Amino acid sequence: MMFRKLKMLAPVALAIPLFAGGFFLQIGNPEASPEARKAGAFVTVKAWGCHDPATATVTATAIGVVNGQRREIPLQVTRLSGAGMFAITQQWPKEGKWVIRLVGHNGEQFTNTLVGAGPRGVERARFKEDMHPFVAADIDAMLR
Repeated sequence: MMFRKLKMLAPVALAIPLFAGGFFLQIGNPEASPEARKAGAFVTVKAWGCHDPATATVTATAIGVVNGQRREIPLQVTRLSGAGMFAITQQWPKEGKWVIRLVGHNGEQFTNTLVGAGPRGVERARFKEDMHPFVAADIDAMLR
């Protein structure tokens, strides 16, 4: 009987380390934050997971294709008053197809997110996240 209980709990015990210590970037709607709205934010980003969100840093780059030309534009990321909260304004042309690459660090923790961006805002259907850096092929696939 005891062996059967242990056997049933084993998958749960094995799964816990997969999520422990994670570090993620959550994409948000600036309309939900008066501070982000006041800043004219296009998107908000929240660093969360098993860490102190106040010490997280986020960088962002808009990567796109305009008139057949690939462009990369470093974006200014504004820290908001909430711990781990950031805002990004639209700093890239409305023309073309764009992907926003977000990179988060918190001590030795790393995460990155790719999200599509169109003239009306973030395209949540075009979204990828990983704890390993994305390669050019990942970005190219989202720009197709």
